[in-house]
Amino acid sequence: MSVLSDNLEVIQTRIASACQRAGRDPADVGLMAVSKNHPAAAVDEAIQLGLTLFGESRVQEARSKIPECSSRARWHFIGHLQSNKAREAVTLFSRIEGVDSLDLARELQRQADKQSKRLPILLEVNVAGESSKFGWSPDAVLDALPDLKALNRLELQGFMTIAPYFTDPEQARPVFRRLRELRDLASDRLGIPLPVLSMGMSGDLEAAIAEGSTVVRIGTALFGPRPRP
Repeated sequence: MSVLSDNLEVIQTRIASACQRAGRDPADVGLMAVSKNHPAAAVDEAIQLGLTLFGESRVQEARSKIPECSSRARWHFIGHLQSNKAREAVTLFSRIEGVDSLDLARELQRQADKQSKRLPILLEVNVAGESSKFGWSPDAVLDALPDLKALNRLELQGFMTIAPYFTDPEQARPVFRRLRELRDLASDRLGIPLPVLSMGMSGDLEAAIAEGSTVVRIGTALFGPRPRP
């Protein structure tokens, strides 16, 4: 077995155990492989092991990597997206996660309209209010819902967040719980289901699953340390 195969087995066991403790079906929690700085060969090995969902955070890297990988891969953009990269992002990715402003949402609407595409998105919420992270404040994201609903090329599927680092991952649970509560409130206000909660990474996936995560994003714990770009 390869290192990647061993790592994947460990992660899948952690997800299954967290779901069992939370009374959830492991099939309801997707695993996104964060492939930033890792080569196409690593992605293809992951695909051979059964993974299909991959996250990239730089348009330039994705532009060269995606054509080299198996067509079985699905690609989501998970970083902070600058508006001047929106056109390429709409072309390359099947979902933009981390939509963190109304200006960006409107630019994605414009580019999706040009490409005659319907674009799934997630809204990034900076639940903890960290100055080092992008994302809407909880109040601002709720205030923006009417304007976002008017963008007919965008398909809002849910919310995402990155919790602060805690030595005890259980301390992240209130952050994840707050995102779930915001998602539920937004769903009620919009009158539509918002099924996706993208939250939890290598260090805190158990806490995220306990609070309702439907996608965990795993990079280093899966692929190993990132090579220098």
